[in-house]
Amino acid sequence: MSYVSGRKSESSGYRERNSTADRALDVLTLFTEERPVWSGAEISEELGVARSTGYRYLSSLVQSGFMAEGDGGYQLGPRIFQLARVARGRIGLVELAMPVMQELAGQVEETVLLTRRSGTVVVCLERVEAHRTIRLSYEVGHVLPINAGAAAEALLAWLPPNEVAQLLRDAPLQRFTPSTLVDPKMISERLTQIRKDGYAMTRGEIDPDVLGIAAPIRGYDDSVRAAVSVAALSSRVSEKQAKAMTTAVIEAAKAITDRVIDLGL
Repeated sequence: MSYVSGRKSESSGYRERNSTADRALDVLTLFTEERPVWSGAEISEELGVARSTGYRYLSSLVQSGFMAEGDGGYQLGPRIFQLARVARGRIGLVELAMPVMQELAGQVEETVLLTRRSGTVVVCLERVEAHRTIRLSYEVGHVLPINAGAAAEALLAWLPPNEVAQLLRDAPLQRFTPSTLVDPKMISERLTQIRKDGYAMTRGEIDPDVLGIAAPIRGYDDSVRAAVSVAALSSRVSEKQAKAMTTAVIEAAKAITDRVIDLGL
C-alpha cells in the first residue's frame, strides 16, 4: 500500500479495499485512547479521501450509532459500547471469577487480573486492586501482545504446539523491556516449562520491576479459557512470599475453573 504525506493513498489502497465495510472499519480504527475525538476533515485527510466522501462515511456511521457527533468532533458511539458489553458478557467469566479474585487480592494484598486470549492478543477482562496498588500496562479492556507477561504465557502454554507455532509466526512479538521474550524458540521453551510447573512466573517482561504469577482457567472440555494472575512489585516480594502467592494463584484458578465447569462453560 502506498502512502502520501503519511496518509493512505486513495489511488492504491482504497482501490484494493473498496467496500463500504472496509472503509467504515478504517474510520473506526482511527480512534484510540490517545485520540478519542476527530474532526471530519481530519478523518478525511487521514484516510486520503475527499471530504465529501469522508463525511458520507461519517454520516452513515452516526446514523447506525457506531459514532456520535459532538461539539469537539466525532467520537465512538453507543453501539460500540453495546457491542463491547455483549462481547464481555458472552464470556460469563467476569461474574464467575470476581468473588475468587477479590478473595485472592485480599489474601496476597496485590493486584489480581483476569485475562483471555483473543486471536493474537491478550485482553484484560477485569482487575481487582488490593491496598497496595501498582501502575500496570494491564487495564480493563486493554489489549497486549501474546508474547509478554505471565498471563499471556499461561494462556499459550496449553495450546497445541502447532497452534502455538502459528500464533508466534502471525502475532507481532513486541519487546517491552530487556526481559521480554521475542524469539519464538525461546518462548516455546518457556511454555514447555510452564506446562510442567502448572503456572507461569515472569519478572519485568511488560512493566519493569513487576512480578507476574498466572495460572490457567479451564472449561468443561479442559481447554484453557482464561488466566488469573497476580501482579506485584518484585522488590517487595521475597522468595517465600512468591511461593505462597503461586500456591494462592493456582488455587484461585482451580476455584474459578470449578465454577466454569459447574455451568458447563
